[in-house]
Amino acid sequence: MQEPPPLILTLAFDEDTFTRFDGERRRHFPEKLNHIPAHSTLFHHLPGDRERGVLEAITTLARTVPPPEVAVTGLRFTGRGVAYVLQSEALDTFRGRLAREFEPWLTAQDRQGWRSHVTVQNKVSPETARALHAALEAGFAPFRFTAPAVMLWRYLGGPWDRVARIPFGENA
Repeated sequence: MQEPPPLILTLAFDEDTFTRFDGERRRHFPEKLNHIPAHSTLFHHLPGDRERGVLEAITTLARTVPPPEVAVTGLRFTGRGVAYVLQSEALDTFRGRLAREFEPWLTAQDRQGWRSHVTVQNKVSPETARALHAALEAGFAPFRFTAPAVMLWRYLGGPWDRVARIPFGENA
C-alpha cells in the first residue's frame, strides 16, 4: 500500500503582498520549474497519513493566535536564487509550538533552524541570481504585512494540492 503524500504548511499573504511576491516569482523563477505560487514554508514534510490530526492541531492553535504582523526586512542571495527575508516574533512562536506538537514526525529539514523567507528565484546560474539580487536590493524598502492564515497542501511531486486555508484568530 502506498503511503499518502506528505503535507506542507505555508504562510498565507494578504492580497497585495501575494500579488507582489507571486508576480516576482512568475517573472524570475524558471517557468518550467514554477509549479506553485509564491509562499513561505513553515513545514516541508508533515505526515500525510495523519492529515486529520495535523489539520486539527494547526486549526486549534491558529484560532488562539491573532494574525501575525510580518516584516519584510531584506533580500537573501541563496547561491542559485533570491529570497525575501521575513521576520515575525509571533510567527516564530506559532511555528515553534507546532514544531513541538509534530516533533515525532519532523524530517531533518524541518528540525533544523527555520529562517522565514519567500523565494522568488531559484535554480538559476549564480550570475543570474547575483544580478537579480543586486537589482531588487537597489530598489528595496522594508515593508510589513499581516498574515491572515496558513495554508495546508498535499505534495504531489511537483505541483501541490490545496487541502485547507486555516485563518488566524478567534473568528477562524
